[in-house]
Amino acid sequence: MAGQDITFDEVAAAAQGLASEGKPVTMDSLRGALGTASVQALHQHLTTWRSSQSQPEPALDTELPAALTAALGSWARQLAEDAAGRVRERLAQAEGDLAATLQSNEQAEAQRDELDARLAQITTERDQALARLAEREASVERLTIELRHARDIASDALVGKAKDQLAIEGKDAQLADLRQQLERQVANSAAVSDARLAAEMELVGATTARNNLAAEVAELRAQLDARRAG
Repeated sequence: MAGQDITFDEVAAAAQGLASEGKPVTMDSLRGALGTASVQALHQHLTTWRSSQSQPEPALDTELPAALTAALGSWARQLAEDAAGRVRERLAQAEGDLAATLQSNEQAEAQRDELDARLAQITTERDQALARLAEREASVERLTIELRHARDIASDALVGKAKDQLAIEGKDAQLADLRQQLERQVANSAAVSDARLAAEMELVGATTARNNLAAEVAELRAQLDARRAG
């Protein structure tokens, strides 16, 4: 059989015969049944015959089994519950942190208000102490002037009386009286000196208290600034 004279029908008949006998339909089996033939023509007709013999493959069943569907649903629900639980846990933790922060802020505000009130009180006390100190300084200055004036008057009086008394001889009584007056003037001068000394000591105490109060105010202001900066 000429290699170029082979037809599709001949190839199809030979292939069908082999298939009916249960033999494999291959290029070698066809050449054995048909003799010499063009390999190209034989291959072309065999491909066409195989295409005509092929059956459409049944569609795949993509529907999931009910048990698998139920298991997937249960798994999805459990996954969602676990995720929601973690979210709720993080939310609860965030709310706890927020509550703690708010409480800390409230405490800091309360402490700041308390420090402000304490600072205002200390400022008022400082102003009052400065006012008292100014009054005491004015009182000391006034007493000093009065003491100086009294000393001048006493000295002038003593000198004048001494001259008058010395000019009169035999005036022992007058001299004794002059001596008593001099003693009284000296006693008065000593009392004024004592009053001035007491005033000066009180001034020293007030100055010390003012310095201590100013140091306490500076320390409280530093603490308040540190808390505000924190």
